Amino acid sequence: MPLHDHIHLRPVTEKELDQLERLHEDPAEAGDHGFFGFRNPGQLRRRWADGFLSAEGGRLVIAGDDERFVGEVQWHEVMQGPASPCWNIGVSLLTAERGRGYGKEAQRQLAVYLFDHTKVNRVEASTELSNIAEQRALEGAGFTREGVLRGACFRAGAWRDMVLYAVLRSDITPQR
Repeated sequence: MPLHDHIHLRPVTEKELDQLERLHEDPAEAGDHGFFGFRNPGQLRRRWADGFLSAEGGRLVIAGDDERFVGEVQWHEVMQGPASPCWNIGVSLLTAERGRGYGKEAQRQLAVYLFDHTKVNRVEASTELSNIAEQRALEGAGFTREGVLRGACFRAGAWRDMVLYAVLRSDITPQR
């Protein structure tokens, strides 16, 4: 049985905040495509205290079937027209958990969750053009490549091209 069949999404617990902070604030753990500079220390803890789940977005833990912290998924609302909200999602995995299919399965599960619990018709994600692993994960999760956003992301001293992916409500068959 593939490893990615053994994950599920759930709310972040207080005991996981150290791992979540490391995932975003440690350059080695965040990896080449995940570190965007040092942030306000303790910011994630303060946000957790106010709640990571809201009508405008959220974040959930990617947990193994043994409940271990594998990484996280997050989403926030973006507008694609004056009255057309959609979700933009992202995934972050611990370095030791990458390359096992967890990102693909977590993003698929998140899209299904968002379609099941919100009224949006579109879930989108973007990644740097050089992030081939994430592009494969999104495609494997059912997302369609829509195009390249030139010079859209500033990271590590340079403007980088991004690839935009999306999945529509009608594209996903829920696996309940």
